[in-house]
Amino acid sequence: MNAKSFLIVGGGVGGMSAAISLRQCGADVELIDVDPQWRALGAGMTITGPTLRAFDRLGLLDSVREKGYLSDRTKFFSRDGEFQRENLAPSLEDGLPQAGGILRPDLHAIFSARVLELGAKVRLGITITDIAQDDEGVTVRFSDGGSGRYDAVVGADGFGSATRGMILPDAPRARFTGQGCWRLLADRPAHVTSPEIYFGPDYKVGVNPCSPDKMYLFANVKMPGNPHVPDGELVERMRALLAPIGGTIAGVREGIGPDSAINYRPLEAILIPLPWHKGRVGLIGDAVHSTTPHLASGAGLSVEDGLLVGQMLAGAQDVEAAWRAFGERRWERSRMVVENSVLIGQLEQEGGHDHRIAQIMGESVIALSQPV
Repeated sequence: MNAKSFLIVGGGVGGMSAAISLRQCGADVELIDVDPQWRALGAGMTITGPTLRAFDRLGLLDSVREKGYLSDRTKFFSRDGEFQRENLAPSLEDGLPQAGGILRPDLHAIFSARVLELGAKVRLGITITDIAQDDEGVTVRFSDGGSGRYDAVVGADGFGSATRGMILPDAPRARFTGQGCWRLLADRPAHVTSPEIYFGPDYKVGVNPCSPDKMYLFANVKMPGNPHVPDGELVERMRALLAPIGGTIAGVREGIGPDSAINYRPLEAILIPLPWHKGRVGLIGDAVHSTTPHLASGAGLSVEDGLLVGQMLAGAQDVEAAWRAFGERRWERSRMVVENSVLIGQLEQEGGHDHRIAQIMGESVIALSQPV
């Protein structure tokens, strides 16, 4: 039996990538998201070459070029703002940009417009409450009291996946990595034309342009004990964090005020062992491989997952076999990103491992440049 009708649980970039990919293959797609307003979370996002390649396959690259900010290098600076070196990013294909950044709301708007343009059915403010499978398909019950029948279900509902809890209730839990990520959206000075990395006392701070006039600042910092950071403390703690850093960072610090868009979250990671499916229901993205931002590849992995799962499921004669093949094909790439990202974070916390970190990052870039 050819799989023709799919339910996607979760309307983030992974779920929307799956919806686009399945519609490109001619399948019927229904996408649900628990957020009635279908909002994007976060400020800015770094885009690597492999992610731009996936955007191209999904028909999104031109829109990303228009809304985002593309560059071909990363600049490195000392703590006081003295320029040290720059690394050029390779282009993976002729005509494909090397790297860049984009505002998450802009990327969400690009994705959601494409999903609707291709004719996927989107329902918001609902989630799944029960899944029942048989040899012919999957019956799903929804939180609004309705139900539906599908050939397969794609769980793309993120870090706290309800779908994962239903099909893999004994899956391991996420673990705190010892660091927290501080982020700030700021105006982009004209001189910031590529990502900049500054080496602080025992942490790194960076900025990345993500639109023609905006950039986001990020800092991954040791947070022993995983403390809660109240919203009312974000401004002063962010100012204190940036105080030792010069260059562009000093200018950003001076502009921080009560209305600054500051976000803090503890860095946690999870890597679910195979299988990532049960019968006709499977998981993609952060539901199975949520990572830290050290390789800037978490969202990119989710986009690749969605692209690939659509291609593999749309015409599958055996849906469960297609899910099994998907997991086997994605495992090594996902494992490498999660484990190397966590390892880089551990080395940063220990200090004095700059050469080893550079080696891990270089090896990871080479591995991720390979075809999906």
